[in-house]
Amino acid sequence: MANLMARPSRSTWLVLVQVLLLSQLWFELLAVSHNSIVKVLPGLQGPLPFELETGYVGVGESEEVQLFYYFLKSERNPEEDPLMLWLTGGPGCSAVTALFFEIGPLNFKVEQYNGSLPTLVLNPHSWTKVSSIIFIDSPVGTGFSYARTSFASQPGDLEQVQHALQFFRKWLVDHPSFMSNPVYIGGDSYSGIPVPVLAEEISNGNEAGIKPMINLQGYILGNPVTVRPDELNSEIPFAHGMGLISDELYESLTRSCGGEYQNINPRNAECVKNVQAYDKCTSKINFAHILERHCDRLISPKLQHRLAKRRYLNDNYNMLLHSESALPTLGCRSYGYLLSHYWANDPFVRKALHIRKGSIGKWQRCDYEMPYESDIHGNSLQYHVKLSAKGYPSLIYSGDHDMLVPFLATQAWIRSLNYSIIDDWRPWIVRAQIAGYTRTYVNRMTFATVKGAGHTAPEYKGEECLHMFTRWISGEPL
Repeated sequence: MANLMARPSRSTWLVLVQVLLLSQLWFELLAVSHNSIVKVLPGLQGPLPFELETGYVGVGESEEVQLFYYFLKSERNPEEDPLMLWLTGGPGCSAVTALFFEIGPLNFKVEQYNGSLPTLVLNPHSWTKVSSIIFIDSPVGTGFSYARTSFASQPGDLEQVQHALQFFRKWLVDHPSFMSNPVYIGGDSYSGIPVPVLAEEISNGNEAGIKPMINLQGYILGNPVTVRPDELNSEIPFAHGMGLISDELYESLTRSCGGEYQNINPRNAECVKNVQAYDKCTSKINFAHILERHCDRLISPKLQHRLAKRRYLNDNYNMLLHSESALPTLGCRSYGYLLSHYWANDPFVRKALHIRKGSIGKWQRCDYEMPYESDIHGNSLQYHVKLSAKGYPSLIYSGDHDMLVPFLATQAWIRSLNYSIIDDWRPWIVRAQIAGYTRTYVNRMTFATVKGAGHTAPEYKGEECLHMFTRWISGEPL
């Protein structure tokens, strides 16, 4: 008994300290990266026919921000295929938007909700057919991402970029087998602001020798916000070109407003009158896709205020769910969004996705009322210029029936770069049919329209967009 109670030797203490330090290090590593393989998802029969990993990565000075992600391996050759980090727009729209409605391998079966869990179906046109993709809930407060402090829960453009950069570097350290894969940064809609900034930050970090090196090969943007005032002002020329307003009204608008339709001088009575006439003509138009049904029963108070100042980034059907009386009807595209709310708030779904209990309350597909600082001020053009100067390829595509970010404005800022054309305007073809039109510039930027698509294009024209993406990442002309 005396030997058992003896004081441990100095060497024993050292061993104990080392064990404790290693234990602490292991705990910290676990805190940095928490990920799990998902084998089955409620709503889909049988095991997943693709590899899905979900998890959190802590970012910020003390990892007060926990960013949630969905990682899907390429279904073709994940060891060699590209790896893409995808930022969904909004700002404030969950990665579920891209994963389930745009470029991911799953869709919701749109049918009348009967109280049971919505059904999932496979998307044959997923971009994961040819690329591994990380879908991230960014910025903090989006989807299942959360902050541990109230101060950390108020993001902005620049902070989102820095958090995404920290996320990606930590993720690569935790997934070393993907460090040599070609990397692309992608996004759509409002992500036209942070994506080129993030790509530039990655490039600068590589040049400075910051580890891990990220094998950046280019970036891709769909219906991207780039020069927001110009995009808002292009709305009326687009409406005229699509036959939504008369020649006479357009000519009167052009003459009285001088091309400035957003910040209207109230003393310019003729301009005010013409804009009111324009608003009356287009008030029942679905701005996300002018040919689709207009569903105006979903709207948030904050966006109502923004819409009163001219359209923001989302059509009325794309808003928050604020009351049961505001629920969309079957036949509206927003009905699929409603199903995502029922699905993601189901406790069995959260358990399958390995969501941390108590981390968030009610899940929202898009939180347009989150506090957010637009500190890049709606203009990311300079970052395209920098990336072009470094030779990074880019694919910029636009659904040609989108009136939120009209292709006219996207064409205009690309043209303003004043790069020579190496492959002039021509149709690109899928299944012997014109899928859109394209033009390629000497700075390795390819612009493409997607015929008949809206905001965002893959949601409406999945097969065509998969062909477009596959050709581009393979270095082939569209």
